[in-house]
Amino acid sequence: MLTSLTADQGDAIPVTPVTTKTLPLFLERHAQLRPWLAGIGFKAEPGTFAFVPRGEGCPAAVLAAPVDDASVYAFAGLPAALPEGTYTLDLKDQYYSPTDVALGWALGSYRFSAYKKPKRAAATLVWPAEADRAEVERLARSVCLARDMINTPAEDMGPQQLADAACAIAEAHRAQCRVIVGDALLEQNYPTIHAVGRASDRPPRLIDLGWGDERAPKVTLVGKGVCFDTGGLYLKPRDAMLEMKKDMGGAAITLALADALISAGTPIRLRVLIPAVENSVNGNAVRPRDIVRTRSGKTVEIGNTDAEGRLILCDALAEADRQKPDLLVDCATLTGAARVALGPELQAMYCDDDDVAAALLKAGTEVGDPLWRMPLWRPYRRELESKCADLNNVAKNNFAGSIIAALYLAEFVSATPRWVHLDVYAANPSSRPGRPEGGEATGLRALYAYIRKRYG
Repeated sequence: MLTSLTADQGDAIPVTPVTTKTLPLFLERHAQLRPWLAGIGFKAEPGTFAFVPRGEGCPAAVLAAPVDDASVYAFAGLPAALPEGTYTLDLKDQYYSPTDVALGWALGSYRFSAYKKPKRAAATLVWPAEADRAEVERLARSVCLARDMINTPAEDMGPQQLADAACAIAEAHRAQCRVIVGDALLEQNYPTIHAVGRASDRPPRLIDLGWGDERAPKVTLVGKGVCFDTGGLYLKPRDAMLEMKKDMGGAAITLALADALISAGTPIRLRVLIPAVENSVNGNAVRPRDIVRTRSGKTVEIGNTDAEGRLILCDALAEADRQKPDLLVDCATLTGAARVALGPELQAMYCDDDDVAAALLKAGTEVGDPLWRMPLWRPYRRELESKCADLNNVAKNNFAGSIIAALYLAEFVSATPRWVHLDVYAANPSSRPGRPEGGEATGLRALYAYIRKRYG
């Protein structure tokens, strides 16, 4: 049970949705409220609310104007804005989905409280009638799990802790979880994961989670798990390093997505591969112009040690591709170029399959978790040429950075019929209703909706 939602009606305060268009009609029916609402200047502007008093100063009801956004966030600002207490939302004659409203309320109630106790509790909502409670609880739990993992400082969320989180999910669902650690990565042919992570005193590892009927369609998720990124020998400046605890956001999103898909009993054979490393500086750190041999056998010249995410992903993708899953999805906080192009609210999606891309875009729009399709422009592959290796890990120039990174990953996916790459931000740079500042499971609900519809 989510603490921000309850089945107990008790003395719940009713909340009535109004908008600038419906407020005049509301006032025609409740003319006695005109002086009060005029006096406090309530105009039902998006995201505002007003208490309607009754005798002795006790509130009889709340009028709330939904935000102009996806329906899941329509009332998601209220848990933090309303005083502590229990409320019931009147959705009669409203087009908002009860399930969406409940999920938005749960997401708007989120607080990262591991290190600092919140000053107040979120307002509690009585479960809207006809809301799918199981779906709300599963998605809210998974999104908040990803947020917690991304928000946790790197000191407490290193490769070991990331593996522990994966194993905990596996244990909760009776799934299998195998972890390859340190030099065992070399023995089992994951050389680029080892090369990137070997400079840290926290050994690199590959997390391999499996669940589901072997006969079901294979779906594989790959998540970038760089628990902290100094940039390696291409050391980042101070401001660029401040948010690098979130560079494992792709791993957090894929693990949380797996938790949701398994909880829903999705009829798939699910595999999750997460290369977990810390990109640190030490005497044995990978150097510019080094050449590493990847799991696929291809050699890669290191043009930039700060382009480490694609290095660890290429080994995981090569292993995933070996099984030829029906669908392969990777999530990674891969490039700043994607944010320059799209900003933080749209996640860059690369996919050569038009049908899959269209379905994913539709799913993201419908659930308020938008994606934007970017081109896998193959002619740019020439920018990854190397004179002494099969390819370089960066381009010769600064153009099309997100596309170049996607093309690098594409070099390691050849047998899988459907591959999707998400270059995600995994954070909210500022607070919006239902999306507090900090770590965010960007792309999770879009992927969940698509996979559930495709296989469920």
